Amino acid sequence: MTKSIGTRELADWLDGTLQATRFKDYCPNGLQVEGRERTGHIITGVTASEALLRAAIERNADAVLVHHGWFWKNEDPRVRGPRRTRLALTLAHGLNLFAYHLPLDAHPQLGNNAQLARVLGLEPERVDGAPRTCGPDGLVWLGAAPGVATLGDLARRIAERLGREPLVVGDAQHPLRRVAWCTGAAQGMLGDAIDAGVDAYITGEASEPTVHLARETGTGFIGAGHHATERYGIQALGEAVARQFGIRVDFIDIDNPV
Repeated sequence: MTKSIGTRELADWLDGTLQATRFKDYCPNGLQVEGRERTGHIITGVTASEALLRAAIERNADAVLVHHGWFWKNEDPRVRGPRRTRLALTLAHGLNLFAYHLPLDAHPQLGNNAQLARVLGLEPERVDGAPRTCGPDGLVWLGAAPGVATLGDLARRIAERLGREPLVVGDAQHPLRRVAWCTGAAQGMLGDAIDAGVDAYITGEASEPTVHLARETGTGFIGAGHHATERYGIQALGEAVARQFGIRVDFIDIDNPV
């Protein structure tokens, strides 16, 4: 018989591990849609898109665990169009939908920032064993990029390890001593990174004012891709679930160029 766990027990473990209640987020974290009472097979992915849901259904999964879930603040709450399709698929097939946004970004071992550091070979600064951070909720990590001398070197490493060319603002020969990073759409925290005294900041996206701020302060900026920088935390979380409960967890990467 395939091993399974009570869905409520799983939800409690995830909430506790990620300290979900600690964050004032843009969406509800945790079990967003309740399905089957027991979970034995989980599909993880970055976003709870229709494509990911259909892949989970095809594989007879009991739950979907993602970084980007549903019910974002200021969204149109009406259930129609793509929202209706996603919700109908989830309910019709008894899927549990778990989503963790900021709690997954911030976790010191499993989180997106921690896992991006691992993939890119970044070395976080530590204070009493914890990563040194800045910005709201300590979401921006501070550290160094050993083996990387310039902004251009860092951009080349990112392209190689993430499999896509990043957006780079700044002189490729700009020397690097200290860097900061925050995955996803964290371009608005560039100012916090600058105030912390870094030479370059890595995130997923850029907005129009980002370029001017980077240029005018002489701070290197790298937009490495929202999806590309957030593929790794959800994989680490899924692997932790599999170790903890001995159930099947599979990651599916739905390609996204953004």
